[in-house]
Amino acid sequence: MTRSPAHRRPARLRPALRTADLRLGERLLAAVAAFAVAAVPAALLLVLIEAHWAPLHRLDAGAAARLHTAVRDHPAALSVLRTLSDGVWDPLTMRLLVAAAVAWLLWRRAWRLAVWAAATTAASGLIGWAVKAAVARARPALPDPVAHAPGFSFPSGHAMTAATCCTVLLLVLSPALRPVWRRTARAVAGLSVLGVGFTRVALGVHWVSDVLGGWLLGLALVAATAWAFEGWRRDTGRPVPPPLAQGLEPELAPHGPARPEE
Repeated sequence: MTRSPAHRRPARLRPALRTADLRLGERLLAAVAAFAVAAVPAALLLVLIEAHWAPLHRLDAGAAARLHTAVRDHPAALSVLRTLSDGVWDPLTMRLLVAAAVAWLLWRRAWRLAVWAAATTAASGLIGWAVKAAVARARPALPDPVAHAPGFSFPSGHAMTAATCCTVLLLVLSPALRPVWRRTARAVAGLSVLGVGFTRVALGVHWVSDVLGGWLLGLALVAATAWAFEGWRRDTGRPVPPPLAQGLEPELAPHGPARPEE
């Protein structure tokens, strides 16, 4: 694979790239405001939680009681759920997968996309922690608990991390995958996001509304930062294809240029 050194960039393109990079930084800051707008559904959910809205309360209490009883009575299922929640779908595992994708992007010299992926994932953890501290919602207190977790309950950190990391991975890796593998990756990502939510409620460490809040916040964050990245592509005259179909950087496809950002 041939990589053109940076000094071979046409001189006339360098000022435009520098200007676009500055605008990318501005757009990433603007993405914070966009995130606030995209997170409105999560804010409305929080309002319903704080207002003790009866239908949501019944959903939370009913799901927690039924799933907790079912898991408590089936030790084998409990062991599987613990393995999935604390290992396969643990936030650290998810972030390590993104870190591996970032390393691959750096090897491909897709610097800006690597920064986007790393920044989005880091922001997810910080925002989740901040919202937990601000809301300070207690975790479920169930009789004969089968699992314990530290800290507050809303939003589910596992759910938010899964929604963020799985979407980031899809947007980064889709161009490099054949169509059949792309569909498989989407199925695995969807199963992982849904599975994380199920395990956290079944283990009795989160309410259903905690999981919904985590999903909404994670997807809102990725949507906001992806908007900023697409804006950088427009500033540099690059095409902006549908991100879910071709990823954020379609030039990463095997037949594309080795250095998509030059």
